[in-house]
Amino acid sequence: MVDFSESPIVISALQHWSYCPRQCALIHTEQVFADNVHTARGHAVHALVDEPGAERTGTVRIERAMPLWSDRLGLTGKADLVEFAADGTPYPVEYKHGPRRQRAHDDLQLAAQALCLEEMTGRPVVAGAIYHFSSRRRREVIISAHLRRAVEEAAAAVRKLFASGVVPAPVNDARCRQCSLAELCQPKALAESARYRTLLAELETP
Repeated sequence: MVDFSESPIVISALQHWSYCPRQCALIHTEQVFADNVHTARGHAVHALVDEPGAERTGTVRIERAMPLWSDRLGLTGKADLVEFAADGTPYPVEYKHGPRRQRAHDDLQLAAQALCLEEMTGRPVVAGAIYHFSSRRRREVIISAHLRRAVEEAAAAVRKLFASGVVPAPVNDARCRQCSLAELCQPKALAESARYRTLLAELETP
């Protein structure tokens, strides 16, 4: 059995947990995954940056598919793209397939990459960007104190979730319509079953 108290957590697990803890557990502890139109588009976009390599544009060095880690937070992963300024300051860029819009779980993932880069390079990372492929536009994200705390709290929560071995109950809300695991998760059926058991217990109570 994997000792999750010692094993590094992949950065993507933080993003999955922020979106839905049940999704996170199904993917990372149950090893369950399925594609839908959203994940297929995501795979196509990431194919552009999944091949490791480096190039230079003026004074900026660009690293693609760069390995990341943080011993302090127990994280590991990969950045789609990192731009290094002339002084060596890193600027992570995460690729997403959808239109330009703010999503807390995406910002959390980017912030986790920033904290890894700070530990790896010894340089402060004050900002990064989400590149939204559909609109071909970047959205800059400031790596604020709030986001830093959120990363630390998420890492601790994910580690606790994995160590428990418990898959959280389904939420059965608007998130489920976008989730590729909806057919496997069966949120509506499981939620109705839980509601039925609760009602039955209430009827049996004197």
